[in-house]
Amino acid sequence: MSDKSLHSKVSKGVSRRGFIAGTSSLLGAMALGANAIPARANPATAIASASAVANPPIASGAHVPALVIGTGYGGSVAALRLAQAGVDVHMIEMGMAWDTPGTDGKIFANTTRPDYRSFWLRTRTKAPLSNFLGFPIDKDVPKYTGILDAEEMGGIIVYQGRGVGGGSLVNGGMAVTPKRQNFAAILPTVDADEMYSTYYPRANAGLGVGLIDPDWFETVDCYQFARVGRKHAQRSGFPFVFVPDVYDWDYMKQEVAGTVPKSAVDGEILYGNNAGKKSLQKTYLAAARATGRVAVSPLHRVTTVSPSDGGGYTVAMEELNTTGDVVTVKTVTADRVFFAAGSVGTSKLLVRLKATGALPLLNDEIGKGWGDNGNVMCGRANHMWDPTGKVQASIPCGGIDNWDAGGAFAEVAPLPTGIETYASFYLSITKNPNRAEFSWNPATGKVELNWQTAWKQPSIDMAKTIFDKINAREGTIYRSDLFGTDKVWGDHLTYHPLGGAVLGKATDNHGRLHGHPGLYVIDGALIPGNTSVNPFVTITALAERNIEKIIATDL
Repeated sequence: MSDKSLHSKVSKGVSRRGFIAGTSSLLGAMALGANAIPARANPATAIASASAVANPPIASGAHVPALVIGTGYGGSVAALRLAQAGVDVHMIEMGMAWDTPGTDGKIFANTTRPDYRSFWLRTRTKAPLSNFLGFPIDKDVPKYTGILDAEEMGGIIVYQGRGVGGGSLVNGGMAVTPKRQNFAAILPTVDADEMYSTYYPRANAGLGVGLIDPDWFETVDCYQFARVGRKHAQRSGFPFVFVPDVYDWDYMKQEVAGTVPKSAVDGEILYGNNAGKKSLQKTYLAAARATGRVAVSPLHRVTTVSPSDGGGYTVAMEELNTTGDVVTVKTVTADRVFFAAGSVGTSKLLVRLKATGALPLLNDEIGKGWGDNGNVMCGRANHMWDPTGKVQASIPCGGIDNWDAGGAFAEVAPLPTGIETYASFYLSITKNPNRAEFSWNPATGKVELNWQTAWKQPSIDMAKTIFDKINAREGTIYRSDLFGTDKVWGDHLTYHPLGGAVLGKATDNHGRLHGHPGLYVIDGALIPGNTSVNPFVTITALAERNIEKIIATDL
């Protein structure tokens, strides 16, 4: 089907400008994740009630046994396990708590209607897909400490979650354990036997991972897009695999039935999900707070960590308001500090602390080994006899596996616009070998990343091993209106930043930073650039492994 005929078909019943206004930043949202939460009348209540009563923010001059910088996967694991071992923990989070409904009664903005809650300190949205049918889809928004950070770094945009729960607030929840035969290439210094027998199962249980009901999948309208993706993959000889997720599938069935407020079936994902998604707020963080030993300070940004004269570490931080202004500067002390600010946040902070002399004994591996997990996006224009559905659940449930033969694993991602697009959309994870490095620029006083957009070419080549063959078999073409003018590949971004403080190099084999006892890295910065699949289960499992060893030996 040609682009011209696609445009004609889409325009029936809705204007092109009206379509763009309705979809806005939704396009590309889904190309981005212990107990199932019960159905509730008010989705906002489901989020708020999953957290314990808010604690006062940390006071200047306080002393804590363990300070965790960040509330994403690694930090949440560390906080829970330390608390269970009897250690008091304070978590510092740059983003908001996301536990209070807005004027619309919901905590998170809908992906089709981005507002002040959507982006981190931007005055204009920066959607993963920038265009559709020739129209730009970004819009002006008030500056606010919103949930999604589109951080532009050299030749790449890194999408990161901002808030208590980190990336779990904004990802698609695809909870994938890598194939065991690929593990040695992911974390070569880690014992695969213990990961697959103990720590991956522990992580999956803690995250509440589940699999879509395959019988329901075959009949429900909201996964027609995935069935079309499966058909095209299998007709070209590629395996289609169901992928586990952290969504409450029972809740989604009720969404489809119309008995609970719609969430995934209403396209919610990129700026948060108000009901069925089991983010860290509802799993590890809820369990951590329930111990009574874990406190969280949102809207706090750590600026310095340095050895304290009395032992332990002095940590300086800024308290922010919702427009990003610094309202208070605080200094606290901690016996131990866990860096869990995400691959980018942890790496940037450590590089700056080493370069400015705050932590001068960090080794020269700090900042190295950063990668994008091989992320690249594309869309295909299907024939009119292959509709993908007006209603599409925002949670991916399957992928196309060509990792061994072509170096690519592709999510079959939704485009839940509310109208028929006749489009298939994909996020590929590829075996891209390129790695970047963070470095300190003394002239600007900032940390920079030397990633180059040209380094995405191996990812494009690997993704093409799947989609060139499907297009040839189906007689279809690539969409060229999603990422700019006549641009087929979304090679400008990553949802899966990894590395920058690599395990066994910048740290020992359990995340202890060299040169400064009592400092640890516990997040995706430990993983050198690629996990072969969506990374958060591996980040969680590695954190479970490392914190168990640290508690057993260091405490």
